[in-house]
Parts: sequence; structure tokens; C-alpha cells
Amino acid sequence: MKFVIKHEIRGRIRVRLCLGQLTVPQADLFYYYLCSCPCVREAKVYERTAGAAVVYEGDREKVLEYISRFSLEDESLKALVPKNSGRALNQEYKEKLIQKVSVRVLTKFFLPSWARAIYTTLQAVKYIAKGIRCLAKGRLEVEVLDATAVTVSIARLDFNTAGSIMFLLGVGELLEEWTHKKSVGDLARSMSLHIEKVWLYAEGQEVLVPIDQIREGDLVSARVGSMIPLDGIVEDGEAMVNQASMTGESIPVRKEKESYVYAGTAVEEGALLIRVKKAAGSTRFERIVSMIEESEKLKSSLEGKAENLADALVPWSLGGTALIWLLTGNTTKALSILMVDFSCALKLSMPLAVLSAMREAGNYQITVKGGMFLETMAEADTVVFDKTGTLTKARPTVAKIVAFEGRDPEEMLRIAACLEEHFPHSIANAVIQESMRRGLVHEEMHSKVDYIVAHGIATYIGDERVIIGSYHFVFEDEKCAVPEGEEGRFQELPEEYSHLFLAIGGRLAAVICIEDPLREEAPEVIADLKKLGISKIVMMTGDGERTARAVAARVGVDEYYAEVLPEDKAGFVEAEKKKGRKVVMVGDGINDSPALSAADVGIAISEGAEIAREIADITISEDALHQLVTLKAISNALLKRVQFNYRFVIGFNLGLILLGVGGILTPAASALLHNTSTLAISLRSMTNLLKDPEEACQKS
Repeated sequence: MKFVIKHEIRGRIRVRLCLGQLTVPQADLFYYYLCSCPCVREAKVYERTAGAAVVYEGDREKVLEYISRFSLEDESLKALVPKNSGRALNQEYKEKLIQKVSVRVLTKFFLPSWARAIYTTLQAVKYIAKGIRCLAKGRLEVEVLDATAVTVSIARLDFNTAGSIMFLLGVGELLEEWTHKKSVGDLARSMSLHIEKVWLYAEGQEVLVPIDQIREGDLVSARVGSMIPLDGIVEDGEAMVNQASMTGESIPVRKEKESYVYAGTAVEEGALLIRVKKAAGSTRFERIVSMIEESEKLKSSLEGKAENLADALVPWSLGGTALIWLLTGNTTKALSILMVDFSCALKLSMPLAVLSAMREAGNYQITVKGGMFLETMAEADTVVFDKTGTLTKARPTVAKIVAFEGRDPEEMLRIAACLEEHFPHSIANAVIQESMRRGLVHEEMHSKVDYIVAHGIATYIGDERVIIGSYHFVFEDEKCAVPEGEEGRFQELPEEYSHLFLAIGGRLAAVICIEDPLREEAPEVIADLKKLGISKIVMMTGDGERTARAVAARVGVDEYYAEVLPEDKAGFVEAEKKKGRKVVMVGDGINDSPALSAADVGIAISEGAEIAREIADITISEDALHQLVTLKAISNALLKRVQFNYRFVIGFNLGLILLGVGGILTPAASALLHNTSTLAISLRSMTNLLKDPEEACQKS
């Protein structure tokens, strides 16, 4: 693609493509192409000028060469662009705003007075009708104030003031709608489904394939702990499906043959074979937007208090207007009170502050599913950590394979990987990765796989029962035995590793030793959380007492519990809540799901089990435990911003009322200052809460 350099300074370059202008899809394509360049730190694309501003680091020539390789006809680049990027929305509202300003200028300066009076009166009908409908429902809200102000201005034949009021109200409504849709869209994109591969059922067996290869009518499978990848109808099987991300329901729904299932919902129990009805990405984004807008999760109590206070102040504004008119007989002074209402700023700035905080968290790869969880995070005083995959690294590795009865260690690893890939979690991923590293390609050799939560996996290979899992599952539940004469080798298993036991035909076949190193940042994260207001930090693990005690001492938690089951974690969380504590649970596995659901805030590791991510209220990246500190800092700062907004809105608008009653400000000036302040506090509410993003980025 040919382009010209319009301006350049060190580390920043502005270019223009040799085209007239870009369409919205073309601008999106160019933007995401630029962002895919390793050297590019930031980019902005302007569709009207076909230009782009690029902030880069490193070799300038590489950046220019990269831009020159861009082509609008390159079909492979389209995969870079997400659906519903938000650029079309911004373009739509920019045009609406320009249109509204143009109409205002035209009517005010180019229409004769009699025509302007007719136009203003017709425009007023909409606002007056809203006020009447509000009164008819027995409510005194901001619409009544707006209607009263417009009606009084027209009754006084002050069409200029009435027109100014309606213009400012219209701009305010447009900006409110725009900012809200943009915030919701940004949030929805961060919550959109990201599934790369799915299990395709074909010719009697399951094959793991990229999701973009799936077409309508294909059969895909979803098992316990996994997310349903695509919309479809259940062909076979039955399961309990958590649909909270789509419907807000907290109770799992039973799905059986001919039931419809949605992409992004998670299987809590059972397994399903699904006939695909809609290909990837067809409706997921729209449903998330709808869920965000309608779900009560989005409404924090902060937003509810703001709405209640705003509505409660309306009768006082109306009463003050009547009182000033009765005392002074001055309509202008009375009208000044109507020009200033507290509702706009309170009702707009608070939701925007919450949505902006959720968006900012998303910038640090933290996905927050509702504003109430940020508020609760700010108030939290107790954090419960699962150890494996959370305080320890999310990608444990296979350190050693101890085979018994002369079996081939690599064959045992191949069998283990074949089973574990159906139910991925941190330890399962370690087995799968080691198998791939050794080049152990396998075909599906087993029958139906059963997963027993917090224990292991069971299936049949030929006529022999094969199980893999914990010591408790293999030796106590399944009564498997150590081969005769090899008890010594079994007793000498290295204790510094976690052990995954594989048994075939009721006899121990191999032990896979898993090295699960502690996250280097874990002690610092624990210390930082305490500085930010967390008073009690607990670690819970299924490991033995000695391992748990050693890890707890190294990371600095206040309490630890060893050899716990999923119900033990959930029980502890419930007990802490009964004591009046606000509890945060952090985990990554299927066995953490009950505790994540029970906690005031459940936080899952994004690369952990899909069911954990589905149930959790917040997700963080696997490589960034410091994101917990960032999340807590954002939550604390959000509360401070909300408190500032309350003080500013009440104080500033009260000052405008006093100046209007004193005759210093005209009604139009009061309306202008009021709407300007509302816009200013709303824009401020949309700014980042963390003042030093570079430091936060380094931590996360």
C-alpha cells in the first residue's frame, strides 16, 4: 500500500494512505493490522482522511515496511478484526452531534423570529409530553423539571431561552446515550467468547479442530467443566448447564435431547453432543450487550443510591421554584432553579464511573462482569487463595515419570495425555504439554471418559479400566494396588513433587511427578493486598500438610488449610461470610467452582477451567497475579471517585441555584453551566482511575 508521511517525531509518525477515505470496516482492518505489529505501542486510524498516527519503539524502517505491506484485499487480515469493533458506533454519534449543532445554528441565526417561535414550540411538545407521562405515573422526576422549564419559557414568549434549554438537553441526552453505549460495547468486547479449538464428533470419534473450521450442522461435544463453544441443539446426552452469562440465572438448567444451548454457557455436570446451529461469533456479542444492559449485576449499590438521591431532590427543586416565585414574584429567578437539577449529573456520572472502571480493569486483562463486584472488592477484608495454579504457577511441568511393572514411561505419558486433554486444568495441561514436547502423537484409544470432581478421570481401554488422579481416588476409592515387589520404589517417590497416579486394570502403572513452582511475585502480592486493606489472607489446598505449610510460610498468608475438598473450601467461605466478613475467592480449577460461587467475589484465572471462569465474577490472566493488586487499587479508587462526584454535583449545582436566585445568573446561563458541569463530571468519570498506568502495567 502506498502512503505518505505527513509528520514525524522520534517514536511517533503520522501517515496517510494514498486513498480518498476509508470505510469503517477498512479503518478497522488498518487499525488492527497496525496493532499486530510488534514494534507498534499505540495506533489511531482516521477514516475520513485515510490517515493514521502510530506510536512505536525500535526500528523506524521496520514500521514503515510493515505499513507498506498492508493491503485491503488481503483476506487473511480479516481474522484480526473483531466483530463490533465500536468504530461504527462512534461514527454514528459523531454525525448525530454534528447534525444537532448544525440545526441549532440554522434555526437560531437564519430563521425569522415567527418561524423560530413555531419551530421551538413544536420541539417543546416532546419534552412536555415526557413530563406529563411522568406525572401520570405519580412520579416527580427530572422529566417534570425539564417540561416545567420549557413550558414556563414558552409561556413568557422567551423562545430563545426555551430553544437553548432544549438544545442543551438534547446534546446531553445524545452524549449520555453515546458514552453509555460505548462503555457497554467496550466491556462486552472484553467479555466476548475466545475459544480457539473444539471437539468435533465425526466418523465415530472426537477430533480437536480450530473453531473456524466448524460449520452449521456439525456435531461438537462439551463435557463437565467445559464451555459450550457454539449455539446449537442437543443431539445426545444430558447435562446441567450454567447459563448465568446469558440469562443471569444462578441455578444450572437441565439440558437434554432437542434442548437449545448457547455459546459461552458452561457444563457443570454431564456431557452433551451438540448439533451446531450458528457459526462462531454470530450473535454472542449482541447477547452480552443485552445481558450487561439488563442484568442487575451491572447495578452497584453506588449507582442505586445516586438514582434514589437524584429522584428525591426533584420535589425540592420544584418546591424551591414555587417558593421563590411566591416570595419575589420574579419569574426569572424562579426559573433559574428549574434550569439546575441534580439528577442529570448524578444519574449519568455514577454509571459512567463504574463502567469506566470496568473498562480500565479490562485494559489490564481483568474482566469484571458487573459493577457490584468492584464495589464489593473495595469493601473486601478477606481473600481465600487456592494454591495450585494460583499461588503456584499456572503452568506446572512434568518433572519425572516413574513407571511400574516394566512399562514404557513414554507410553504411560501418552495414555495420560489422551485422558487429561478432555478436562484441561493446570496439572492436566502440564501432562499434555510434556506429551507434545516429546512428540507423542496419540489417537483416541479409550471409551467414554468420566470425570469425578476433585478426584480424577476413569475410562476403559479395551477391557481394562484405566484411571488417573489423586492418591485418594486411585488407592482408596478405586482400591488399586501397588504391584508386588515394587513397594519400595513407590515409597521412594520424590516428596518435593505433586503426584498424579495412573492405574490400569486395578494396578498402579505409573506416577507422573509434577513440579509446581511458587509464583515469584506471590509474597509481594500478599503484602500489597494487606497494604490496600485486606486484613485476612487464607490459602487452601488439596496437598498434604507438609507441602501446604512450606508454601504458606513462603508466601506469608495468615492461615492455611491442607487436604481440603471442594465442599470444604465453599464451607469455609460461607462460615467467613456469616461472621460478617466480605470474602474474595481466587481459584482456577473445577474443584474451586463451589467456593467461587459462594464468595462475595469469585476471581478465576483466565487460563483455568472454563466452568471456573463462567461461575467467577472476575477473571485475571494466568501470568499476572499482580492484577489482584491492580484490581483492588481500581476498586478503592472507584469509591473515592464516587464520593468526589457526590460532593461536586451537590456543591456546584447548589451554587448555581443560589447565583440564579440572587439574580446574578440568567436561566439560560444557569442551564449552560449546569449542562457543562454535567458533561465535565461525566468526562472525568470516564478517565482512568490509576494515575500511574506504567507502574500498574509493570506489575501486571
